[in-house]
Amino acid sequence: MTRRKKWLVAIGSIAVVGIAAFAAVAWQPAIAPVARPDVDLTRSLIERGRAVVALGDCAVCHSPAGHRAFTGGLGLHTPFGVIYTTNISPDPATGIGQWSLAAFVRAMRKGVSRDGHLLYPAFPYIHYTKVTDDDLRAAYAFLMSQPAVQATAPDNELPLPLRFRPALAVWNLLYLDEGAVPAADGSAKARGRYLVDGLGHCSSCHTPLGIIGGEKQAEHLGGGDIEGWHAPALTELAWAPRPWTRQQLSDYLSGSLASDHGAAAGPMRPVTESLASVAPADVAAMAEYILTLQRSVPVPTTAAIVPASTAQVNRGRALFDGACAICHGPGSPMITHVGRPPLGLSSALYGPSPRNAIMTIMQGIPWPDGPANTQYMPAFADVLTDEQVTDVVAYLRSTVPGKPAWDDVEKRVAEAREELPK
Repeated sequence: MTRRKKWLVAIGSIAVVGIAAFAAVAWQPAIAPVARPDVDLTRSLIERGRAVVALGDCAVCHSPAGHRAFTGGLGLHTPFGVIYTTNISPDPATGIGQWSLAAFVRAMRKGVSRDGHLLYPAFPYIHYTKVTDDDLRAAYAFLMSQPAVQATAPDNELPLPLRFRPALAVWNLLYLDEGAVPAADGSAKARGRYLVDGLGHCSSCHTPLGIIGGEKQAEHLGGGDIEGWHAPALTELAWAPRPWTRQQLSDYLSGSLASDHGAAAGPMRPVTESLASVAPADVAAMAEYILTLQRSVPVPTTAAIVPASTAQVNRGRALFDGACAICHGPGSPMITHVGRPPLGLSSALYGPSPRNAIMTIMQGIPWPDGPANTQYMPAFADVLTDEQVTDVVAYLRSTVPGKPAWDDVEKRVAEAREELPK
């Protein structure tokens, strides 16, 4: 055999192996439907599952406002288009009513639906692969005990190439690690790691994404962007004007007002409302683990501070005094009596981007649905113009010592306006 033929044979063999490997993960067999759940739906298992589902934030995506519980329909805005969450109630036609436990576990750990089609990784199965068998069994029992509601999700709004689901097999080869569940030693830190890295899938929002939507593991929990907001780095909580304590972080995660820091807003708000219903020890464990991830505080820069224009700051100060100072001004009742921290401590004003300050002003903080001790703030998107929001944000940034003016506020305000619910 000539050298050229040998090379062709080698290349052909590699291609065949590659195609076979792709086919093995791209086309999965369907799992037979079941007429009823194939686990005993005992009260104790269902109650345990209730906590597992809350820790996994399932209702946050699958029970959006205006929809029945767990019936889906939330549009997740990704860089590639809109993906709508599906019905996970036990409806046999449009939900998971015909799913066996094995089908449920496969979806949670491998991102494969009961009928064999691949699920989009907006569903965080790459994290749920770290969840224990017992917790998945409990979650299945809880969901199967809920009312069955017929509801079909809207069609995903994706360009044609991304509608070809078998191509997701390549993404899975790159990012899906079906490794063993991390061993727990019984400590709060180990429990917190399990919840943060597995059920809580915190890095889905708090880790930057690569060009094809995979998490950049070298920047794990180093901050990400979601729905127009910036999910701050969970590794930099020690850099805050007043470093976070475990109690403050526990209060924040469970939907309460954290002294020196405030309450959650934006996409994090419903997550904290979900965590408000779980055991306080689990929330405390998450806080304890997160605080072990802190990187050393960077050396302060000696570069010259570039201020905003005096005219813009003065306009922003006048708007703040008229619209904001009643709650956020020094000596206001919300600070002196309710305990709301001064804006000078807000992480939204210290970050490299004005995104969160803008979104908070424009979208506000809705009144809580449950009993959680969160804070309310009205939305100002219909009250202030883009120019006025820009001026207020410029003024607020000018009150932060040692920080330069943001140079992209006007652009970010226009983008935030586009992100508002239609």
